[in-house]
Amino acid sequence: MVNITNPLEFERELVVQETELEELKVKIENGELSLRDEYDRREKRVKKLRQDIYGKLTPYQRVQLSRHFDRPFTLDLIGRIFTGFVELHGDRLYRDDPAIVGGTACFGDMPVMVIGHQRGRSTLERVERNFGMPQPEGYRKAKRLFHLGEKFGLPIICFIDTQGAYPGVEAEERGQAEAIARNLLVLSELEVPVISVVIGEGGSGGALALGLTDRILMLENACYSVISPEACASILWRDLKEPEMVEKRAYAAEMLQLTAENLDRLGVIDEIVKEPFGGAHWSHQETAANLSKALHKHLGELEVLTKEELLNRRYEKFRRIGVFTE
Repeated sequence: MVNITNPLEFERELVVQETELEELKVKIENGELSLRDEYDRREKRVKKLRQDIYGKLTPYQRVQLSRHFDRPFTLDLIGRIFTGFVELHGDRLYRDDPAIVGGTACFGDMPVMVIGHQRGRSTLERVERNFGMPQPEGYRKAKRLFHLGEKFGLPIICFIDTQGAYPGVEAEERGQAEAIARNLLVLSELEVPVISVVIGEGGSGGALALGLTDRILMLENACYSVISPEACASILWRDLKEPEMVEKRAYAAEMLQLTAENLDRLGVIDEIVKEPFGGAHWSHQETAANLSKALHKHLGELEVLTKEELLNRRYEKFRRIGVFTE
């Protein structure tokens, strides 16, 4: 259990009651046994409230959960799933981009290359990591690590968690579109197993630059979309005032089909990884354990394939996405 320091609007009452319940538990452990009946009543109330909140989440609430500042980020998961992580820096062209982290690690006894978006928790870290929005040098660093992993025969695991590519003028001046496109080309041709996991918000080309892989997994409350509900609503209903716009954002989230359940049904992803009830932010350790099991299964299936089989299956996987009949 982690300390929920940034509850969402619909979580606040639950967090208050969870805190009060924990305080009661401490008092009982310190000898105030007369509070046990009160603790039992409150525990049932908290359990029902949790079920009422998380048992019927809307798509937009899942979007909000995917952005939760208390969710496990890439480095949190690396620390819990892998050992011996050695971070590698720089794109060998311009600079190091802290919004992308990556390096070598061990997954059990298997050496791997791990790459992912990294958001920040404190205000200072969010600014330093540009809120998890990479610039061109971030994608070029990822591309360098793709090639390095392939050179040494290391399976590659990517963690996706970004609103999208950085929309600044300087990023476009340094060739952002080319950098993302080059990553897609490199990923499509890698001769080692590649798995991507959407652990939070997977937005636009910034997410896709780490997402053209053999297997795509998603945490249960993650989202993956070409555009955010807010951006979609602002384009389609730009003249609406804030009260009406809130409703349109929720409607856009529903229509974009961006939840793990939607994308699994559409054949875009390969597995939904369960989160603790209420979201990954309630237990980083349980989330990491569930993800570790899923990665072990998929890596085991990919490791036995030849290079030709890997490339052919990767090609067919993306050719199938979006196929429909009228």
